[in-house]
Amino acid sequence: MSKWKMLPRMAVKGVIQNGTVYYPYLMAGIFSAFTYFIFASILCNDLVATLPHSAYAWMLLLIGKGLLGIILIPFLFYANSFLIKRRTKEFGLYSILGLEKRHIGVLLFCETLLIYLAVISGGILLGTVLAKLFFLLLLKLSNLPVEAEFIFTWQAFAETILFFGFTFAINLVYCLIQVSKSKPVELFSGSRKGEKEPKLVWLYAALGVLVLGTGYAVSIRSQLDEMIFIDFFLAVFLVVAGTYLVFTSGSVLILRILKKNKKFYYQKENFITVSGMLYRMKKNAAGLANICIFSTMVVITLICTVALYGGLEQITHYNYPYDIMLDFASGNLSREQIEEDAGEIIDRNEKQAVRIDIFEVRSLSCRVNGNHADRPVSESRDNNTIYLLTLEDYNRIEGKDQTLSDGQILFYTNGPDLGFDTLDFLGIPLEIKEEPEEIFPYPKAGKGFFDLMYVMVVKDKEAFDLYAGEYAKANGVTDREGFLESTYQKAGILLEGEDALKQETVEDLIAWCKEQQGFFASYKDGLEGRSMLRTMYGGLLFIGILFGTVFFMCLLLIMYYKQISEGYEDRGSFEIMQKVGMSDHEIRRTIHKQILLVFFLPLTGAVLHTMAGMFMVNNLMSALQLFDSRLIVTCTAAVLFVFMVIYCISYLRTARTYYKIVN
Repeated sequence: MSKWKMLPRMAVKGVIQNGTVYYPYLMAGIFSAFTYFIFASILCNDLVATLPHSAYAWMLLLIGKGLLGIILIPFLFYANSFLIKRRTKEFGLYSILGLEKRHIGVLLFCETLLIYLAVISGGILLGTVLAKLFFLLLLKLSNLPVEAEFIFTWQAFAETILFFGFTFAINLVYCLIQVSKSKPVELFSGSRKGEKEPKLVWLYAALGVLVLGTGYAVSIRSQLDEMIFIDFFLAVFLVVAGTYLVFTSGSVLILRILKKNKKFYYQKENFITVSGMLYRMKKNAAGLANICIFSTMVVITLICTVALYGGLEQITHYNYPYDIMLDFASGNLSREQIEEDAGEIIDRNEKQAVRIDIFEVRSLSCRVNGNHADRPVSESRDNNTIYLLTLEDYNRIEGKDQTLSDGQILFYTNGPDLGFDTLDFLGIPLEIKEEPEEIFPYPKAGKGFFDLMYVMVVKDKEAFDLYAGEYAKANGVTDREGFLESTYQKAGILLEGEDALKQETVEDLIAWCKEQQGFFASYKDGLEGRSMLRTMYGGLLFIGILFGTVFFMCLLLIMYYKQISEGYEDRGSFEIMQKVGMSDHEIRRTIHKQILLVFFLPLTGAVLHTMAGMFMVNNLMSALQLFDSRLIVTCTAAVLFVFMVIYCISYLRTARTYYKIVN
């Protein structure tokens, strides 16, 4: 049989015989293709564009698909490098037995094609079976109509085939370059080749600590402002770079120090552990850094996903506290008439109102700095909104019995309390009698927010008109009377029950408002707004679930390959140790000590990264208008606990596999 006819058979046999390293790679590849196919199938489905509010979910999925591609290409390349490292001795033997490099190239092509076909077939088949289930999950999380039918498109098949064809082509080119550059003897000994110690270890270790510390500082000192997302990406970049430097150089420093400690180093278990890790320090450190980074990514992704899921209702009601907010021109419809007409509509629909709040409000654009409220700066982001509210309306809304004297106000903000006793309002000194804990239509964020707003509760309608008039005068408004007349009377209605059961009542209220010719100004549909937010955040939840799973798959495969490859490398060393008298019990102790070090250094790093990153995560959640810090802390503790349990189980399984290899 000619060499050319033999090569495809050798490719199949090579994959089967190296199943220990190839089968996990195949499973990871199939899951990667499955995930990519799910994204492509949903995005290519024309039905998604026709669903109400689906534009948010569609855009998030499109971004998620792009990020997924960015993650999968280097991950599959990284995993493929483990495979080639494991096969170099075999390729060297083929060269010695007479195969030329072009034959090995064809062999690699056949193996790559075989794995590619298996990955694509398995991923698309699994995706075809489960795509509808994931589509329904997206609809459920996004509060979209779940009766919508899912339709497969050939475009999703084509995109998946092309993307993974490109990825596997990159891997094949890398393999061919590695083989073409190496001599047969180098290939034969490549899997056992040690690594030189890196130079300037102290300098790189100090630089790593500095870069990592800077990343932590960026996260801890981040503020909830327009720079939050830039700070996030900067912190991620610094932490990733610092992690690689610290693990690469810091681990070498630690191993050198341990080696110089003769009492520690010249113990059987410690000698083998330290010398083995020094032998492959660069790759070992890179593997530890990857495990640490992917562990952090898994934990942070799951924390954000779980927190968003738990706080979704808080987010929607923060933005839309009322089911319907109606605006009327002030002074035309009395509060009693609005309350009576709205009550009749609610009763006719057999609903109950949790609250009906009717109040006059005037919004003023100002620049609040400390306890000074000045004229707004043209086109400035520093401008804030101050809402004027009378004490009578405030007491009715909050069920209070507050009193105010002339020149006194209640001053409320959705951010942190100001903590001042006075307010300089456009040059008018006012005494702040109290800062209320909450005013219902303006929920408390509790921290600095992109759009801080304020409510100034004044004594009566006379004071209301006085301060509004002073604002008009300060801003050069000539028609002072017209300015005062443009004050709106608002009616906020919150009904009892689930949003889906309130729709008809809200529609009737909107229809009634539109009949009030000359009085009705506008309305804000809270049900519609909440539905849009649920769709947007539902898309985020869906992406978080899939990405968390992908990151965890990457983590497990890196951990598995690291221990498998090092197990095969260490087997010869342990065979020698057994021959010179090392017992099975001592070998087990040595293995567990080495694996403990390999596993729990990255876990410790991941926990530290997570703790530092929670300052940033807390701000990011606030940017998404989730302000419940207690919920975020609870989610963090729960996710870390579950992750550490699964991580420890992985440690036990890996230690058992590693022991079987070296024993």
